[in-house]
Amino acid sequence: MSRNQLRRGPRPTSGPHGDDAGCTVLHVDMDAFYASVELRRRPELAGRPVIVGSLGPRSVVLSATYPARALGVHSAMPMLRARRCCPQAVVIEPDHPAYAETSRGVMEVFRSITPLVEPIALDEAFLDVSGTGRRLGSPAAIGELIRARVADEQGLPCSVGVATTKFVAKLASRLAKPDGLLVVPSDGVVAFLHPQPVAALWGVGVKTEETLARLGLRTIGELAHTPVSTLTRALGTALGTQLAALAWGRDERVVVPHEPDKSLGAEETFPRDVDDPVVLRRELLRLADRTAVRLRAAGLVARTVSLKVRFADFSTITRTRTLTDPTDVAQELYTVAGALFDGLGLERARIRLVGVRVEGLVAADGAARQLRLDVRDAGRREAEQAVDRATRRFGAGAVRPAALVEPEPPGPPRGRRV
Repeated sequence: MSRNQLRRGPRPTSGPHGDDAGCTVLHVDMDAFYASVELRRRPELAGRPVIVGSLGPRSVVLSATYPARALGVHSAMPMLRARRCCPQAVVIEPDHPAYAETSRGVMEVFRSITPLVEPIALDEAFLDVSGTGRRLGSPAAIGELIRARVADEQGLPCSVGVATTKFVAKLASRLAKPDGLLVVPSDGVVAFLHPQPVAALWGVGVKTEETLARLGLRTIGELAHTPVSTLTRALGTALGTQLAALAWGRDERVVVPHEPDKSLGAEETFPRDVDDPVVLRRELLRLADRTAVRLRAAGLVARTVSLKVRFADFSTITRTRTLTDPTDVAQELYTVAGALFDGLGLERARIRLVGVRVEGLVAADGAARQLRLDVRDAGRREAEQAVDRATRRFGAGAVRPAALVEPEPPGPPRGRRV
């Protein structure tokens, strides 16, 4: 069985969703999140194969609609291969600010249900609903409420797994896709898990799966009935012990409410290695702008700016500078990143990737700022906030720095079939 083929366990046998007593852990996973956001504003593409990702030769698929997935396309697949699998697909350039804004709206729905929300990506989170039963009903009812509210408030589908542990809830949400809910009763965990492939276990990657296959272990049930000593000899003490516990549904991890981001940023891998300083400078400006947008969207400012450069031979260096005052202004981030880049003294070095990252994040409302007398500098933040508002109304790229405006390339317009 392939890594993507999961077997559905027994469906609930009592009530509309079965016995959910004690199943206070929910895993909510947005369905084809980036693609669904694009379909929300382009409903004419519903039912068609759509791929979200850049068209460069080194680009990968960020998301794909279910019609595209049925033709073999999946996330992280090289874009060139995806287009061979599905030449009729509509390819859409990603709009990361739109995805981040939508994610915040989704997480707000979750936090209105319970304060115990642990996001693990833009499009998924664990929720502990043990304290909300009296107010909102059973765990399954809460799961349905979440699905209804996300659909109503964000116009997006999501799937929910309801279980006693994080691992089982996450696996249940995968099996509930698309746009479904699955409860795994506390007394049905083993029957649910054991038919599944070992690849469904947390911690089993391709190499570990191959190791288990050499031992003749292809299902979770086969692994569960293997002596722990055999597993630890083959996989190491930590992983072997972990998989043995998970195979019987034992998972002691609890839902940990979200901690503030320690850093955020953006990076770009070029379609071809670049040695032109003008091109590199323009890309740094683009990345600084993307990073500043994310800071303002999160209500944060940053004290430290980092530059990342990866060369053609894959060697990588980083340089960091701490600011006098925290900022969320793209021009300030770009000035620092540019100075760090100049300080490297690169002379026509061939560069594969550049990135801009910020750290030392604090809430913008509470950040102390030195009074600025330069009117031009004082107005930059307000100008960029105005751009944010225009972007929310008219879409990504509606307003951009003049240095980033390029002539339209020949060929089909953005979002058309290619």
